[in-house]
Amino acid sequence: MTIDLQGPTRRRFLAGAGGAVGALALWPAMAAAAAGKRVAVLGGGVSGLSAAHELVERGYAVTVYEYYDVLGGKARSMDVPGTGTGGRGPLPGEHGFRFFPGFYRNLPDTMRRIPFPGNPGGVHDNLRSGTEALFARAGGRPDLHFPLRRLTTPPAPGDITASWIRDQILSVLDLGTRLPAYEAAYFADRLLVHLTSCDARREDQWEKTSWWDFIRAEQMSEEYRTLLGIGQTRNLVATRAEVASTRTVGRVIIEALLLWGLLGRGMDGDADIDRVLNAPTNEAWIDPWTAHLRSLGVEFVLGTEVREVLYEGGRVTGVRVSARDGSREGTVTADHYVSAMPVEHARRTWGAALRAADPQLARCDALQTDWMTGVQFYLRTPTPVVHGHINCLDSPWSVTGIGQAQFWDVRDFSRDYGDGRARDCLSAIISEWNKPGILYGKTARECTKDEIVAELWAQLKDGLNDAGKTTLRDEDRLGWFMDPAVTGLGGPDPQNREPLLIHPTGTLYNRPSARTALPNFFLAGDYVRTDVDLATMEGANESARRAVNALLDADDSGAERCRIWELYRPPELEPLKRVDEVRYRLGLPNTFDVG
Repeated sequence: MTIDLQGPTRRRFLAGAGGAVGALALWPAMAAAAAGKRVAVLGGGVSGLSAAHELVERGYAVTVYEYYDVLGGKARSMDVPGTGTGGRGPLPGEHGFRFFPGFYRNLPDTMRRIPFPGNPGGVHDNLRSGTEALFARAGGRPDLHFPLRRLTTPPAPGDITASWIRDQILSVLDLGTRLPAYEAAYFADRLLVHLTSCDARREDQWEKTSWWDFIRAEQMSEEYRTLLGIGQTRNLVATRAEVASTRTVGRVIIEALLLWGLLGRGMDGDADIDRVLNAPTNEAWIDPWTAHLRSLGVEFVLGTEVREVLYEGGRVTGVRVSARDGSREGTVTADHYVSAMPVEHARRTWGAALRAADPQLARCDALQTDWMTGVQFYLRTPTPVVHGHINCLDSPWSVTGIGQAQFWDVRDFSRDYGDGRARDCLSAIISEWNKPGILYGKTARECTKDEIVAELWAQLKDGLNDAGKTTLRDEDRLGWFMDPAVTGLGGPDPQNREPLLIHPTGTLYNRPSARTALPNFFLAGDYVRTDVDLATMEGANESARRAVNALLDADDSGAERCRIWELYRPPELEPLKRVDEVRYRLGLPNTFDVG
């Protein structure tokens, strides 16, 4: 790989861009000695690191170009500046909390291949299970506690029938909800429709139908709309139920995460439904990962902005890059290129000629993102709340959260972080930035950072401090941190450089494949079409595997292809899906669809 600079020397460019330490000053010689072909990976988030991992293991010489001075993308944790004293590390901050559902299987496979001292299973051994989810209700309504352990006596193979599934759904909805019996029964029937729908119906009819319409939310009670509509879409994936694709919500959140998770089907080994890391993300995962990749020969050029992917004669001929401040432009050249940036940044680098060469690139302009960003509250008192995640169902800002210190069993929060006073970190996420809050009557986008913190704290207390209990106390709150990617709050043009891909109806049709029409250009990222079909770390990792497999095919490589795990398909339901395939071709509704 070469970089042809215009202006300053290569050494000054790499230093100014935060290049891969001193080793990159010798990069041309290192590249010449490399046995494999050269690959430029554009972006150092989960998809970029996953692609680099798979490629370097197959003998390719890989360099990753990353905008920030750190790696990991939205998954990374970050230090809160100036907070560590007395030999402690800085308080840990993050874009928002991470969780690793049990149905993730591609990403866990990668995590097992990342060495970690004392862990025979690599960084995968740093995962810890959450055992319960809390759906906190405001206004004195009873909270809902849902166990997140697998069923202790799962059904035997072949015992799963439509009626059995319906009974299981009804039993879950009976765990403290105030749903009228007929609404619970109707929702169970709607899930049966989706569970038994063939792939063609899902990719056509249900991809074009919003979750709101599919579950007939408008015709139901407020409890139904809040619990089964908003609570399953806006709070979890930042997409409004009124527009969220039924295929995505039903297939991933309802089926893979909840139903098959409870049954232990299609899971990562003996994993439970919900898992988190046992320390801040960089300590438990990202830093060991990047250290391992460096040991394998991957180079990282940090602080580098990708300006344009250059195209000529049916191929990508290079990538125009610069230091993040716009200075010291240069051109990166390689044998292959993997674009692993988030879609909102990647599509800006695709010029007219490149888009004309592969129309699926232009369709990416229709993909939508929204804000889903968090705040970490540092508390004087351990405040675990629940051994898992919190979903404040009635919060206007669709607030979710988790008490982190309870899972960090390899850390002592007050001993290891900050000035010794903080003993817990409550990490909360705002998924709705466009509705008025309860303190100021302003949307989150309209608030200053201080107003957002006060409003978010108030909404957390509204959900957690009712029904005669006091979980959060103002005097316990020591400080807070918000992702610096969010800027301009309280002003006329707030910005978020790290939004989340959302999934309104029709999104599937605009998601590109990892393989492009160009023989040396490939796509990775949570926006790429994958089986998981959701903006997740699992989707990012799966897309990287698909991109690497496409690159290996284009290179006529004899290397082993990356294994790809797809979402679980229960064999008991396949006969019903085959019946539905016939009905769909005849223009008939699903057998269980009674309107």
